[in-house]
Amino acid sequence: MKRMDRRDLFNGALLGVATAALPHGGSAKETASQRPRRAWSVIDANISLFQWPFRRLPYDEIDQLVGKLRAMQIEQAWAGSYEGVLQRDLAGVNSRLAEACRNQGHGLLVPFGSVNLQLPDWEEDLRRCHEEHRMRGIRLHPNYHGYTLDDPRFERLLALAAERRLLVQLAAALEDRRTQHPKLQVSDVDLAPLPELTRKVPGAKVLVLNYRPSGAVFSRLVAAPRVYFDTARVEATDGVARLVRSAPPDRVVFGTHAPFLIYESALIRVYESELTEAESRAVFEQNAPRLLANDS
Repeated sequence: MKRMDRRDLFNGALLGVATAALPHGGSAKETASQRPRRAWSVIDANISLFQWPFRRLPYDEIDQLVGKLRAMQIEQAWAGSYEGVLQRDLAGVNSRLAEACRNQGHGLLVPFGSVNLQLPDWEEDLRRCHEEHRMRGIRLHPNYHGYTLDDPRFERLLALAAERRLLVQLAAALEDRRTQHPKLQVSDVDLAPLPELTRKVPGAKVLVLNYRPSGAVFSRLVAAPRVYFDTARVEATDGVARLVRSAPPDRVVFGTHAPFLIYESALIRVYESELTEAESRAVFEQNAPRLLANDS
């Protein structure tokens, strides 16, 4: 099978991403005809808008982030909101997210609203995401919101999301614990209950974000139905390839966790894994749309 080599990196599917990383790389102001052509499109399933609560990040202004996406020729980016991590007025958070994606996204941004099961009106927030904002999915932060996946409300959320054919993005982590604020130490989400829940709730689709796959829990997640993974926090030079070949490849999507993490690092991590051309196309272009399809 054909693998991506260095020539592919600069002349193939990721040409726009790679050239944006160079000193004289692509610009957000370039027209489509001026930018290098590539073999396929790239969908980023994991970015966030607005400001990270604990420090300023590069590209945490929406126009800057969209400019970065356009310079790197990202065709689509699924956007959650950093405001949804700690704020309690999620109706306002999700309204601002939807408006920002609509008015400042230049057709690139797909909003994923926040739902907090600890709030008394979480079901109404879910309804608004679907019916008012026409969102294709939601994003959850169980560790920051203070519940575990064996909470009965989580199973109910999966069932309601499945009825509405919404993709559930579940952030396993946002920040390494070693760099967290000393007054807000948050462990990664315990994913152990998830495999059984996806078996109990037909139609529920869960994309696990920012997960570092390892051990028995990962094996159980791979064996479970409709559990998917992004590449944002996968480590080691062969990490993405090992994930793709364990998951299997139709259950892995490209995700960057931008702007918290750096786009160029995500590119290098994929390149170092030496995926085949077919595996690369699946991760970058094909798998994400299938997650939003009603029959997947």
